[in-house]
Amino acid sequence: MPNELITAPGQRCSATVSHPSMDLHQGDCIRIDSSTDLFQVIGVDNAHNRCWVRRWPLQPKGGSRVFEVPLQQIPREQSTTLSGRAPHR
Repeated sequence: MPNELITAPGQRCSATVSHPSMDLHQGDCIRIDSSTDLFQVIGVDNAHNRCWVRRWPLQPKGGSRVFEVPLQQIPREQSTTLSGRAPHR
């Protein structure tokens, strides 16, 4: 699964470029190895090789649960260039 950063029109998650060197920032949208879903980065702890993410877009009732992901679960290279729009479900 490529590390895809996506812009969803009108959404806060607005990163439009890949981060092959693991230069992740709060608000970036990514995909992780264990899921096909899109996630928003909430925080990054480079010292401990982990970050906190939530499913994006937010769930309509109660938002989306935040959870910890090891940086190793985020692929370093992106294999495709994205148009800047979130994928349709």
